[in-house]
Amino acid sequence: MTTTPTAVTYGLFEGQRAVGQLDTFMPAYEEVYAEPPYREGPGDVALFVTHYQAHVQRPGMRLALARDGDEVVGFAYGLPLAADAAWWHGVPGLHEDFTREDGARTFAVFELAVRKPWRRSGVAGRLHALLRDGLAVERVTLAVRPEPEAKPAQSAYAKWGYREVGPVRPREEGPAYTVMVLDVPQPTG
Repeated sequence: MTTTPTAVTYGLFEGQRAVGQLDTFMPAYEEVYAEPPYREGPGDVALFVTHYQAHVQRPGMRLALARDGDEVVGFAYGLPLAADAAWWHGVPGLHEDFTREDGARTFAVFELAVRKPWRRSGVAGRLHALLRDGLAVERVTLAVRPEPEAKPAQSAYAKWGYREVGPVRPREEGPAYTVMVLDVPQPTG
């Protein structure tokens, strides 16, 4: 399939507008996360659905969708980290000033995925920019898999200005990730 970035349209969904979008992007989710290094099966997909349904109820949750016609070709979602967020738990060597959250300091990108035919055409960058647009936060964070298959994502994040913070394994039986942070320039004046 040949695609052009100009054929892709983008939409941002916040709050209740994001609630009903799960079925819209699930085929893209299942396709992307069946690939290495993820190799997600039905149990992983069910866990994602559970997490999404909880996240979409949280204040500040945002979902960005990329479509080619009626077909979802990419998606990203995230939300501000609450004061009691477990995001930083298990990342070694972080000072408590770094891990302090208040519900407005850090926006976490939980998912950013683009289907294979649309990769390396700027779709991920546009989704990321749309998700961040207008946020009044100090920083944005995400977690990326360390396997070689995830090298394109790792490279994109570094190009966008993210820096590595450290390794983490959120669930004992789950995969390892590298946590990354993008500092957001604050307005002067």
